[in-house]
Amino acid sequence: MRRFAYGLGRLWLVPVVLVIWQFTAPLMESPYFPTPARIATRMYELWLSGPPSHLFLTEEVGIDVVPSLIRLLGGWLGASLIGIILGIALGRSARLSGYVDPLLQFGRAIPPPTLLPVFLVLFKIGDGMQLATIVFGIIWPVLLNTIDGARYVDRLHLETARVFMLTWRQRLFRIILPEAAPKIFAGLRLSLSLALILMVVSEFIGSTNGIGYHLMNAQGDFDFPGLWADVVLLGLLGVALNGSLITVERHTLGWYHRQRQPTS
Repeated sequence: MRRFAYGLGRLWLVPVVLVIWQFTAPLMESPYFPTPARIATRMYELWLSGPPSHLFLTEEVGIDVVPSLIRLLGGWLGASLIGIILGIALGRSARLSGYVDPLLQFGRAIPPPTLLPVFLVLFKIGDGMQLATIVFGIIWPVLLNTIDGARYVDRLHLETARVFMLTWRQRLFRIILPEAAPKIFAGLRLSLSLALILMVVSEFIGSTNGIGYHLMNAQGDFDFPGLWADVVLLGLLGVALNGSLITVERHTLGWYHRQRQPTS
């Protein structure tokens, strides 16, 4: 409850900004900056004005929001799984890491949006191209953080494991992964933010649905309240996903955060 009250106390600036925006937007007399009330009304019209039998959700939720969430979470989970597996292997093998490191440095330096035409040729228009864009763009934080975390495992712990003749699997799950977990979660949080960005970017090109597709249509139709509604929705999704991951991290790494707390 104290943490919840502290979180609410930090949000005082949000209503202040909304009130200022509400009263200053009409003074600007610009169609590009609708009032928060108009944006909220447009959000209601787009996604929350459905029948009670569908929990008041409209068809646009299934057409645009759900496919985007599937792409975002599917790409993020796929990149996370690949990044953690490869990161553990490269972090524990100096020889393998030495061979692969030049390719990693080259790959991470390529801006993911520049490969959209390549993925469009390889995977055609559809979810394959969008998932490839997301996976390629977000795998690097997970991979590099996992490599770093797995590489600097306490040698004393590994020597103790050898003395007690723990198997490789036991060393992996009892020593390597727990010690690398803080770094891994740092990479997961960063990659989740990037996944949201790349999801929208990938839906700008060659897509027939999704939030990014709807945002582009709203811009073309001069539906500026609808455009801002998409922007607000993306912000809310980012906050919700990041908050969920932080909750999982605190539950999983409770021992780590307790160790970092100063002792009185």
